[in-house]
Amino acid sequence: MRIGLVGYGSGGKHFHAPFIVAAKGLTLAGIVARAPDTIARAKADFPQVPVYPSLTAMLAGGVDIVTITTPPQTRRDLVLEAIAAGVAVVADKPFAPDAATGRELAAAAKARGVLLSVYHNRRYDADILTLRDVLAAQRVGKLWQFHNRMDLNDPHTLEAGETGGLLRDIGSHLVDQTVWLLGPVAAVFAQTDVVERAEGVTDASFVITLIHTSGVHSHLSSSKINYLTAREMRVYGEAGSYVSNGTDVQAQAIFAGMKPADDLTQWGYEQPAFWGTLRTAHGEERIPSAQGCYHAYYEAIAKAVETGTEPPVTAAQAIRTLEVLDAALLSAKEGRLVTLG
Repeated sequence: MRIGLVGYGSGGKHFHAPFIVAAKGLTLAGIVARAPDTIARAKADFPQVPVYPSLTAMLAGGVDIVTITTPPQTRRDLVLEAIAAGVAVVADKPFAPDAATGRELAAAAKARGVLLSVYHNRRYDADILTLRDVLAAQRVGKLWQFHNRMDLNDPHTLEAGETGGLLRDIGSHLVDQTVWLLGPVAAVFAQTDVVERAEGVTDASFVITLIHTSGVHSHLSSSKINYLTAREMRVYGEAGSYVSNGTDVQAQAIFAGMKPADDLTQWGYEQPAFWGTLRTAHGEERIPSAQGCYHAYYEAIAKAVETGTEPPVTAAQAIRTLEVLDAALLSAKEGRLVTLG
């Protein structure tokens, strides 16, 4: 499958291109870039891959799939253009500013008969895959609560303005992870902390409580401006607890210049010092890391397009995440619990 990458900023360069190249069944067939510096970076990294000035030009060159990883306010029109051309689409998160727009895009893809998926790659993080195995084995018994925290000392990447904010950024990841792991949400309560930026007021940290239809409650939090880096997952159940404090191992490897395609067998594992700890009546047990594998998302995309089967993240699942985020924004604004239909 020939895939084209639309956008080569930090997301395209670090979180898409290396994993497309590592994925079996895919060939990186084109990159869309406009700024001279961005074009130069793309050509330096992939000298054999054509760089196009627009999605229109790349579609004319011929691709089977496109990944849209441009700034959020540009994604809707580009997704619709690719859909209209009959090309399968991977949209970066959040793939729409709200659930209503997400439903519009999903309807367009369905009408045209093309695949639309959203890059919720953090379902493929080492820590959540390890936690999924712990829960599947019922190691903590009946689950009571889940805490999902990601703090980043990364203020320069905080997107301000109407389409920005941390809820739409890191919140997209944490909500998707949590709903994927624990199932549908019945009610949402959220609190945000806001800052003034030139582009407008934006939320710079948040705490969200989700009440799941199963009765489990989860608590999600993040900040980008408090000079703190922390990644923690914590679960409590009637038979014990499990806590992990990971290093975001795939992202750190990419930023250090490593590439998954160089050695996929060793890619994405947390070092033993960062393994999670299970605590039960039998004592403490360190749980070996599962493999973090963003490339597996792209391998599943290639298979879905080839066979006509369901993608690893469906548009409906991504809309569900947007519905929770919409409810969180409303809850924070009005200071109340918001129920979901």
